Amino acid sequence: MVLSRGDDFPIHQTPEPVAYAGTDRNFYDRYFFNGYALDGSGFFAVALGIYPHLDVVDAHFSVIRDGVQHCIHASAELGMERMVMRAGPIAVEVVEPLDKLRVVVDDFEGISADLAFIGRSFPIEEPRFTHRIGPRAFMDYTRMTQNGRYQGWIEVDGDRRELAEGTMGTRDRSWGVRPVGTRDLQPMPGHTLPGFFWQWTPINFTNGSLFFHVNNDEHGEAWNTRAAWAQEGATASDLTEGHGSMRTRLAAGTRWPSGGTLSLALRGAPEQVTFEPLGRFQMRGLGYTHPDWNHGLYHGLLKVVREDIALEGLDPLAPENLHVQIPVRVRGSGGEEGIGVFEQLIIGPFSPLGLSEFLDGAD
Repeated sequence: MVLSRGDDFPIHQTPEPVAYAGTDRNFYDRYFFNGYALDGSGFFAVALGIYPHLDVVDAHFSVIRDGVQHCIHASAELGMERMVMRAGPIAVEVVEPLDKLRVVVDDFEGISADLAFIGRSFPIEEPRFTHRIGPRAFMDYTRMTQNGRYQGWIEVDGDRRELAEGTMGTRDRSWGVRPVGTRDLQPMPGHTLPGFFWQWTPINFTNGSLFFHVNNDEHGEAWNTRAAWAQEGATASDLTEGHGSMRTRLAAGTRWPSGGTLSLALRGAPEQVTFEPLGRFQMRGLGYTHPDWNHGLYHGLLKVVREDIALEGLDPLAPENLHVQIPVRVRGSGGEEGIGVFEQLIIGPFSPLGLSEFLDGAD
């Protein structure tokens, strides 16, 4: 029997029951959240992913306090039930679709949270990400992104803190095909492992939200990019789209951004914005490139662990440490000030920044 709770909602994408998501074993469905105070402190993030063909659901929660990133990783068998939206102690609830969501982290080894996200405007839809390696689909997914405000609290080892007034952040929903679960060891004839370059900078200004992302090849040519602006309270018809170009600086000996300048052709947004780093969040805390908790890996009926990552002294060129989100203070060319994140992942050569090897750092 494959009927499930999802079959009573108008969300089918194929002629089959919701439990079946097409035929690609790498299909996934994901929630992501991050949040921070107006000075960039108190950074936290959440991810929950569903992998219908692997029959796995996993979730991650991570918060930074006093230079340590405290994390919970959880994985469970899905049981062909797409509407679970929980793995162990971590759950996501859609309170009002496209506007309000809730994240609950039940106490596990001293970490717990209750967070409400309220959108600032209608979410943007990013252009479909389709990228092939030879004949094989490496990525093929859609993502919507939304900035918002948070209410709630986070507790770590008996220290419960209400979120600071004005705490903001970003949430996204993506679904489609990405490499998930156990890595496919089958080689692709005639195609070496490609370089990968990714930047994503969702920013909260006082009067609205700025979004920019780019996927480049190893020569700096963009294969997917867009800039978008959503004024406070914008409806779907109020959103504007345009173009951006980022000049990036890397911290010496790393592939982490140390700042950048974004030039924009985008109605409603500043013509140019600069980024000043305020800290660093390791995306492995949410499973991204994690050697043990990468997305979709099978850990049995249910497994939950706590991990504490000391941010100082990490090897910046270890593969699991390449992917980061940098909280940033942002200044616009017209005097505008904002707060947001600068996410970056660079794997392999990238000639515009002088990276010629698979894992070399900046000069």
